[in-house]
Amino acid sequence: MRAVTVLAVLLSPTLSLGATPPSELVSPLIPTKILATFKSLPNPIKYPQWTSTTGIWQFFDPDSWTSGFFPATPYELNKRRALCRATPANALGIADWLSVGRSASTGLIPLQAGNGQGHDQGFLAFPFVEELALNPRNETAKTAVLAFAKILAPRFSPIVRATRSWDWGSTDPNYFPVIIDNMMNLELLFIAADLTRNATLRTIATAHADTTLKNHFREDGSTWHVIEYNGTTGAVTKKRTQQGYSDDSTWSRGQAWAIYGFADMYRLTRDQKYLTTARRAAKYFLDNIPADGIVPWDFNGPLTPAPRPADSSASTIAASALLTLAKHETTLAANRAYTDAAIGLLTNVTRLAWNPSWQSLLSNGTVNIPANNKLTGTVYGDYYYVKAGNELISRGLLKC
Repeated sequence: MRAVTVLAVLLSPTLSLGATPPSELVSPLIPTKILATFKSLPNPIKYPQWTSTTGIWQFFDPDSWTSGFFPATPYELNKRRALCRATPANALGIADWLSVGRSASTGLIPLQAGNGQGHDQGFLAFPFVEELALNPRNETAKTAVLAFAKILAPRFSPIVRATRSWDWGSTDPNYFPVIIDNMMNLELLFIAADLTRNATLRTIATAHADTTLKNHFREDGSTWHVIEYNGTTGAVTKKRTQQGYSDDSTWSRGQAWAIYGFADMYRLTRDQKYLTTARRAAKYFLDNIPADGIVPWDFNGPLTPAPRPADSSASTIAASALLTLAKHETTLAANRAYTDAAIGLLTNVTRLAWNPSWQSLLSNGTVNIPANNKLTGTVYGDYYYVKAGNELISRGLLKC
């Protein structure tokens, strides 16, 4: 897609050029709330995943797919402390964020010997990946990353040419489900490949991305949440949703994962087809945001009898994904278009969901509509809100 085309079609009416990021992205409430949550972690350690509908964090056993997000968040505040001079006004000096992140990560260490999270090893590894970026010789982080990659890699099927997602869902021995979220776990294999010089791990990751590109996307750039394969033949047997409105609808958080996953694959490989795919996913996402600018839980969810709920996490994940995509564009116009689209998402989600009285940063998250889990804060929505803010600060687009 040519840059001029990207600029012309990318933006919805609610996402205008020249956008100004919301000041809440650098609010002192962010470090204050993160530190308060850290101090409230149970012993033995459990991690926040979502809040009650009144904003109180609910804590879960470490063997949960979201457990890496909270320990990774202090690492983001450590980055922010390096980007910004700590002052009483921004509250960045209230903790040693690197120490907080390391301490919060300890509950993930037992999971290296095995866990029940299937493909979600990449999410579990998040804080250790952050530690390696700071300290490439840190043996604890190396051990963790390699252990989680060792759990993930055998889930790859050379017949399906993808990595199996869940171990549940059917008693059929040929049942082999793959979800769009799994794109977010591929970076782990690249990092492990670099640490071990094992090219097979890269091959697994790229094969999975190629299979996802082939089978998860509709003609309009939207995605199916789940593709079911026959594990013996590799044939696609069903295309459906697990958390969206219907098998033919587009679950917004899944679409955000698609943007992010393929933008990341381009970063890791420089293969043009991944950049093209990330653009397609981004175009669908932005073209289907309603006129009020609020991202719904499912882009095709019914509007009656009750309004479809929003998902603040879909907004923050997509915003962070678009900022990643922007960095890979070769023209200033395309870079700016994706950046301003991200800022528009952050502005609208802040207007909707910034909630000073809650323990989470944001409200109005939708965890799982089929399970009636909505109108909550989410640990991953908060993580990507902080991460997106850091990216804007680093690019000189947001003042500390």
